[in-house]
Amino acid sequence: MVTGGDYRRVLPLSALVGAIFLVLADTLARMIIPPQDIPIGIITGLVGGVFFLLLLRRNAQVG
Repeated sequence: MVTGGDYRRVLPLSALVGAIFLVLADTLARMIIPPQDIPIGIITGLVGGVFFLLLLRRNAQVG
């Protein structure tokens, strides 16, 4: 929705945003408890779960 429906823009932008998101999630996972590493899947799962709930809430209000 940000770049429109042109796949020539969507594919590179989604790869870039996904890579940035994973780097930030990995950095956050290493900073939460410094002597230990938290699995990155926990961080991405939490962010994805919150995003999914926001989408469900938005769609429930529209429909």
